[in-house]
Order: sequence, then structure tokens, then C-alpha cells
Amino acid sequence: MSRSVLLVEDDPRVRRALQLALRDEGYVVSLAASGNEGLAALGSARPDVVLLDLMLPDLDGFDVCRRIRHVSEVPVIMVTARTDTHDVVGGLEAGADDYVTKPLVAKELSARIRALLRRIDPARTPRRLQAGDLDIRVDEGVVLRDGVPVHLTRTEFRLLAELALAPGVRSREELLERVWGYGYFGDARLVDVHIRRLRTKVERDPANPTLVVTARGLGYRLAR
Repeated sequence: MSRSVLLVEDDPRVRRALQLALRDEGYVVSLAASGNEGLAALGSARPDVVLLDLMLPDLDGFDVCRRIRHVSEVPVIMVTARTDTHDVVGGLEAGADDYVTKPLVAKELSARIRALLRRIDPARTPRRLQAGDLDIRVDEGVVLRDGVPVHLTRTEFRLLAELALAPGVRSREELLERVWGYGYFGDARLVDVHIRRLRTKVERDPANPTLVVTARGLGYRLAR
């Protein structure tokens, strides 16, 4: 079954070029030329992933991403022409799962989409793990605290599951490979920002984490 992409991009030339490139890679592509169009299309298109430009004529990509996160856990890749830390981190903290910079290379973009759409295979990881007051049901994609669901995005859940399944510390490079599906061209900021987002949802006091712990100079681990 073909995967579907919702492309939110205001430049008609870029929009058309990406549509053709993604179709050539086997994706079904829905188009939106503004943030509001993208939000309206989210329900009707039911995409597997959203490719979201940062600079839009009405709402900016940050606002669109935050609004998406209020209603959906669909993976979001932010597209930006700027690579400074403020824009990248701002997009990730708004709820994006990954980012790419213009000019886009179709093959790399397709590889990132495929990596983002990978799921934890319940047939290979039928586990239920406990960490503090968290009940992590890896095979079900569910996290409970005191019996109450903790709502995580797919990427946040995969990150937590990887930490839970590891016996000790996971380096940023390992987490990039396991969660995002790439290593050498990955950006450690992806891991750091998602760890911060994860802590806001699973820690009693995110400013003083006791579950998702930093191993200084090494990476992260999940306290038992």
C-alpha cells in the first residue's frame, strides 16, 4: 500500500517539483499552499507524514505544527531554508519529528520519510517494561502512568522504547540510528530536543528528571 504525504509549501515551483519527486518515489501526495490549507487538509487527506515548510504566507510552520500536535500524532518533517539553531530547535520544540533544509535532495528526503515511517515491530519486541511509575507496553505502543495513558508522538514513544530496551546508556549516535534511521548525516539536536519534549510528558518534574537521565558526555539512559 502506498504511503501518503501532505506537502504544505507556498512556492508553486517547489511544490510541483517535490510532488513529482515524491510520486516517483511511490508516495501519494496531497498539496496545500498555506498553513490554513494544510490544517484543513489534515483531516481529509489523512497523511502518513506531513512535509511542512517553515515560511508560509499566513501561519508560520511553527504555529501550524503546534496546531497539528493538538489534534494528531502524525509525523511532521519541517522544511526550512535556514539552518541556524533557533529555527531548527524552534521547529522541533513545536512538535516536528525531523527537519530538512533547502535545496532538497529527493533521494535523501525519501530516505528520511521512510525512516520516520518505520514502526517498532511488535513481533520482534513483545515486551512490557516498567520504569519508575511508567508502564511501557512496547508491543502496543502504549505508555501508562498509574493506569492513565501518557500521550506521546510516535517519535517520542520510539525514543522512550529504545531507552527502555537498552541495558544502559544510549549515545546520541545510537539513538539517531535506532529512532530516526540514520547516523552520520543526522543532527544530535534531534535527540536533545526530543528528550526535552519527552521529559515534559513522563517526568514529575521535567527540570529535575529522575527517569530519563543524562549520562554526561555519553548520552541518555532510562532509570529503573
